[in-house]
Amino acid sequence: MENNIDDKQAWRIIVGLGNPGKQYADNRHNVGFHVVDKLAEKYGLKFNKMLNRGIAAIGDIEGRRVVLLKPQTFMNESGVCVSPTFKFYKTDPSNLLIIYDELDIPFAQLRLRKSGSAGGHNGMRSIISKIVTQDFPRLRVGIGRPPGRKEAATHVLEDFTRDEVIAMRDVHDRAIAGIVLWLNEGIDKAMNKVNMK
Repeated sequence: MENNIDDKQAWRIIVGLGNPGKQYADNRHNVGFHVVDKLAEKYGLKFNKMLNRGIAAIGDIEGRRVVLLKPQTFMNESGVCVSPTFKFYKTDPSNLLIIYDELDIPFAQLRLRKSGSAGGHNGMRSIISKIVTQDFPRLRVGIGRPPGRKEAATHVLEDFTRDEVIAMRDVHDRAIAGIVLWLNEGIDKAMNKVNMK
């Protein structure tokens, strides 16, 4: 599956997953929100449109028409926002990119894939069930497993530590570079770059 990089008129939908509300804003689980916020900031896009129970920034990144989307449902209902948006813009699944946190990837590492299962992530499970396909790209941001006996559910809903916040600045930059490469040159070249050790 390769997005048609020559079709500049096709909409690309870039979704960051997270939970709405100030109490969750800096949580590890909200790293998808953080990445799309930084992407919007870099390219001068504003999250100023309500769209299917989400907030969207709509515009252009290096000649590609994009919708940046942050569902304002809770994480486990992300598909309620993503599915109608995906259908409205009538784009191919290969042009839908979901960004989210991943416990099973070491902290600060990135993994870009063309498709795959939800892998235990409730937001992804919701999206796959609503759009009835798992053949769309996803960028997973490693947050690592919690230390000791701490529950995973507690870990994801805690804020990044001060040191982690500093480290995440580089992660955001690398994620944005990967997203822009995906937009311009397609998923295969982006995967080769993003997934390098």
